[in-house]
Amino acid sequence: MRRSACRTGAPEFREKDPYGRVLCAVPPAKNGDFAWIQHMVASMKEDTGRVGVVMPHGVLFRGGKEGEIRRCLLEKDLLEAAVGLPPNLFYSTSIPVCLLIWRHTKSAERQGKVLFIDASKRLKPGKNQNTMDDADIAAIHAAYARGEDTDGDGGVAVRLVNLDEIAGNDYDLKIGRYLQSAHTAEVDVEAALVAYRDAREALRAAERTLDAKLRAAGFDA
Repeated sequence: MRRSACRTGAPEFREKDPYGRVLCAVPPAKNGDFAWIQHMVASMKEDTGRVGVVMPHGVLFRGGKEGEIRRCLLEKDLLEAAVGLPPNLFYSTSIPVCLLIWRHTKSAERQGKVLFIDASKRLKPGKNQNTMDDADIAAIHAAYARGEDTDGDGGVAVRLVNLDEIAGNDYDLKIGRYLQSAHTAEVDVEAALVAYRDAREALRAAERTLDAKLRAAGFDA
């Protein structure tokens, strides 16, 4: 597997964080998703530590500083599983989310690998909000524990992926890259929308910089 040096956060940032929560790099100021992840991962107990955190799908593929942190955490072999959950489960958002399982020390058969689970079909449709019942949760847990779709009805897609393959995809963790199912297209649409918003914001920032330079040079922007 390709390796690269994992950059650390700025010294002044680390001095304000005596607990060592700034893993790999300082997260971007405008998005705190990885700040939460870094805090939780840094808080894991040695050997037995495990963390489960619900996140938007953007953490699986966004670039920049977040991509740098994601790559570093993967190279440290701390991510055990990425689980795609159904959309509209929470009152605060209707977009699909993922459950990331981080582990300080993986079992031997999962070292150097990430378990991908697409559980987006496991839901009970509701008028205003979808839900998951005990059977849905049990199916996801069984898929995580055993690394396979135990009920065999196709309701949960599972694949254990080597980190070499993930590195070949530039450490992109979009579940649709590794699991082909009817619902991966829905996840890819969400990924495309996030990428579009990021690109639009980058364009605005470039335009603001250009306007400032033109004004400084005596041109009317």
